[in-house]
Amino acid sequence: MATQTPAIETHNAAASKPSRPLWLEVLHGWVTTVDHKKIGLMYIGYALFFLVVAGFEALLMRIQLAVPNNHFVSPQVFNGLFTVHGTTMVFFVGMPILFGFGNYLIPLMIGARDMAFPRLNAFSFWISAFGGILLYYSYIGGSGLYGAGSAPDVGWFAYAPLTSRVFSPGHSTDYWTLAVLLSGVGTIGTALNIVATTISMRCPGMKMSRLPLLVWLYLVTSCMTFVAVGPLTAAQIMLMLDRYAGSHFFDTQAGGSAVLWMHFFWIFGHPEVYILVLPAFAFANEIIPVFSRKAIFGYPAMVAASVGIGFISLGVWAHHMFTVGLGPGANTFFVLATMVISVPTGIKIFNWLATLWGGKIHFTVSMLFAIGFLFQFLVAGLTGIMLSVAPFDWQLGNSYFVVAHFHYVLVGAILFMLFSAFYYWYPKVTGRMLSEHLGKWHFWLFVIGFHLTFDFMHIPGLLGMPRRIYTYEADRGWMIWNMIVSSGAAIQAVATLLFVFNMVWSYFKGAVAGADPWDAWTLEWSTTSPPPAYNFAKTPTVASRRPLWDLKHPEDPDSNYETEQHLPRSSQEESL
Repeated sequence: MATQTPAIETHNAAASKPSRPLWLEVLHGWVTTVDHKKIGLMYIGYALFFLVVAGFEALLMRIQLAVPNNHFVSPQVFNGLFTVHGTTMVFFVGMPILFGFGNYLIPLMIGARDMAFPRLNAFSFWISAFGGILLYYSYIGGSGLYGAGSAPDVGWFAYAPLTSRVFSPGHSTDYWTLAVLLSGVGTIGTALNIVATTISMRCPGMKMSRLPLLVWLYLVTSCMTFVAVGPLTAAQIMLMLDRYAGSHFFDTQAGGSAVLWMHFFWIFGHPEVYILVLPAFAFANEIIPVFSRKAIFGYPAMVAASVGIGFISLGVWAHHMFTVGLGPGANTFFVLATMVISVPTGIKIFNWLATLWGGKIHFTVSMLFAIGFLFQFLVAGLTGIMLSVAPFDWQLGNSYFVVAHFHYVLVGAILFMLFSAFYYWYPKVTGRMLSEHLGKWHFWLFVIGFHLTFDFMHIPGLLGMPRRIYTYEADRGWMIWNMIVSSGAAIQAVATLLFVFNMVWSYFKGAVAGADPWDAWTLEWSTTSPPPAYNFAKTPTVASRRPLWDLKHPEDPDSNYETEQHLPRSSQEESL
């Protein structure tokens, strides 16, 4: 008995120790997690929060511009709004939400149990999240802890000399610089993890030629991130040295170059558009075939087009700089490079249309958003080709025509495919279906609001309305168009609130989804909904590009038609 006494005392002491509340245990589990699924969901939740914040900022700007000579907000507040809105949408909505989907889906799609570097994955999220907090802390500490706070007001592109200590005293620009720099560190960390996971963590049988297209596009996106984010990070360090260490990289008064900042920024800024849009393409590559009941048309061409877009996009940045006087040689090169990138993009649109052609299309809400994406991205591409022509860009490069163009890409393409992805993968994440009835209200309201806003925004741009103006005179002929644009923004806000309500309501009341509600074919649908912490009890082995479809539909004449190894059904059941 004497030898058992310490054990009994230890047990009694543990039993008498008060346990932490359940909510604290749950919070601790999320804060300390290295599970790729939880980290992906934190990325997505963080981005959705900032989407609401940035959307509210956009509404304030549209209220200000709805009528001439308006004084709803002051000029200083307006400048801060469009700076923080643009920075938030690019760095703290677009990047986190797209990398969040990648974090959640890539290990599941390639038959892995986690990302290659789980701790780096967690670090990348938290350093990015801290960057967003720093940006909005500028409202409190922008003029010092003992002064009135102010948001940065230099535009999301922060052209010199607006960022100098003369034009931007206080610390608002410093918060912007540090926020963007930290976001870049987190982004590079996540990109590194995606590349390592894709290359080294694939399950047996999943050769690169059998890789889901979503994973292929995230691989290309991550490689682009290595090249594009580095120059921006270097530029932020140079800017801090200019502001505090007496250097003059961008100070034209002391022999520096304001155009140098533009080069550094747009070496990041234009590939960033493709870093954001390639994951949207990735969602389309998975969703359109499933709801067309056909394999993707031209898999090798889609991979080649994705790699081509990634490569060419790194050499077109200066088409944002046609108006600075680059000279005829540079202008000609960047005109041609910008036009060339439309070729692989056109291949993708053709392949999606060919996948739809002759398919048994199921018009779910996810598919409706995907079809809307196809049309709107085509329009955005056409206006992009127009702006690639240097003389045309000289006339409209500083007008609302450009604002309409890039919002057609960011909202009409990327946000539409994000909504499509939410409706498609929400059942996998939660085990519940989103309401199709509420979803169709969301879709049609958002389509109407989107086209009212961004179709009609082209018109004041063609009529000469410049970007980044606080107000305008009534005799310009812009009032009716701005009123329509602002009303469309309000409709989009209502549609987005309906989407948020749908997600919350469906989490508690939605129909039970089951493991595979869409009769899909990639590996994430072979697990339970939501997936277990370990993803797969047994590492799967695949023999085609559509392993789950082949297992479920052996009668399909296309089953395994592209594989090098034809496994009998019993072997597939054992492996999956």
